[in-house]
Amino acid sequence: MPALGAASSLAASGAVGVASDLASAPDDRARMLPVHPALADLFPWGGLRRGVTVSVRGSTSLLFALLAPPTDTGSWAALVGLPDLGLRAAAELGVAVDRLALVRHPGAQLPAVVAALLDGMDLVAVDPARLGDSHLRRLSARARHRGAVLVSVGSWPGADLELTPSRVRWAGIGDGHGFLEARETVIAARGRGAAARPVRAEALLPAENGVVAPVARYLPFDSGRRRVDVAVS
Repeated sequence: MPALGAASSLAASGAVGVASDLASAPDDRARMLPVHPALADLFPWGGLRRGVTVSVRGSTSLLFALLAPPTDTGSWAALVGLPDLGLRAAAELGVAVDRLALVRHPGAQLPAVVAALLDGMDLVAVDPARLGDSHLRRLSARARHRGAVLVSVGSWPGADLELTPSRVRWAGIGDGHGFLEARETVIAARGRGAAARPVRAEALLPAENGVVAPVARYLPFDSGRRRVDVAVS
């Protein structure tokens, strides 16, 4: 994998900047990355604060919902070591896939690849299963230093914020017939510092049109249609 080694060396030299900075002012790195209004209550900083590590547990839809607003407004994101995630599903939930880099199989160089991407991307999502405790600490520190958002698809000890779906309910099915139209999801958030107080939010993930929406805007939940409760582990 010589190309990945070269990327790591370039990143270490300080020659790589955050991708969205190429088309914006330098002080833009201090700004918050946007989040969907239906999820805003989960973030005590008012958005995705640069430099934080966010753990997303048990929901690919929630992961894409986090990536959608930043990529749609010019930020770049990367998925590392997540070969089963599809671009079509990402696009349906609003992710601008032309600003999404995929490193499906980073192999033994996973920590170096993630580190290099944190130097050059606004958001980096990674499966932490093959990362040791020392790697986790170093990558969180690198995200803080470089002003990127590190998103863990799974448990990440010491994460600034952990998001976990606690209940989902599907709408759209009548008496033995119909189609699943929207999924109401309750999301619990807890973390460190400003995020230490546990909070919850409800959102349609996805809504009828395939994107994220507040629950109150979806009328079929109040029109007598059957809802199907699904337990989330």
